Amino acid sequence: MAEEHQVLLRLLDVEPLEVDLFRGIGSGGETSTRIFGGQVIAQALAAAYRTVPDRLCHSLHAYFIRPGDPSIPVIYQVDRARDGGSFTTRRVVAIQHGKQILNMSASFHIDEAGWEHQHEMPDVTGPEHWKDRDVLRGEVIDKIPEKHRADFLRPRPIDIREVAPRDFFDPEPTDDRNHLWFRMQAAQGSSPQMQHCLLAYASDMNLLGSALRPHGVTWFKGGVMTASLDHAMWFHAPCRFEDWHLYTMDSPWSGGGRGFNRGSIYDRSGKMVASVAQEGLMRPVTRS
Repeated sequence: MAEEHQVLLRLLDVEPLEVDLFRGIGSGGETSTRIFGGQVIAQALAAAYRTVPDRLCHSLHAYFIRPGDPSIPVIYQVDRARDGGSFTTRRVVAIQHGKQILNMSASFHIDEAGWEHQHEMPDVTGPEHWKDRDVLRGEVIDKIPEKHRADFLRPRPIDIREVAPRDFFDPEPTDDRNHLWFRMQAAQGSSPQMQHCLLAYASDMNLLGSALRPHGVTWFKGGVMTASLDHAMWFHAPCRFEDWHLYTMDSPWSGGGRGFNRGSIYDRSGKMVASVAQEGLMRPVTRS
């Protein structure tokens, strides 16, 4: 198992400190300057799961309040809001430097039968056709300032293959709809709960970029300040994240310095396993 995969699994194995109090490692995730938002969500979900042994999460709703500091751990405080016959509800607060950086509500449901339908998975060329994220980054490394190159090429735990990737530095305005394939092979053998945590971690990847696409903007090009403001996720089925999943995303609206983004996640067979929604800051920045 590659080192970066081991790091992520350790990140999501939050440490119990007291009843309903847990500690998560801050460093080692997708970014190095601040804690990746998906990491805080996944750790908060892992903490909630420590108090719900017999049910799987069906939905979570989180607000990002402050940037996370990767140099110190994150403390997660779980409030056992309700233990019902069919549903269990938890509220999780993530704390650093004595202040909230995220709060999240999550609901857990017993396994029961009901009517079923879903939208069909889009007809998208499979992952074998597209280049890995690290290959694409390696192709433009000469355009990255030398002080940022090591972090830019640092191995990361989630395999990502964007469908029809855009130019990093000079993208053309294009449709807001976009797709990628992702997986983490080291997820094999993980519990259903950990599979959900890994999928929650990955669900924050590239989603906010959907709202930038119609405007010909990327983080690399500059001229924009971005940050995730909130994140909601609905788990429709257990997943096996060691296998490729299609993340199909769009952004039906942007305005007022914010962009709204949606995503649907399908396994390779076409089964929808999760849905995601997120609003993000996308503030224009002018150089003086």
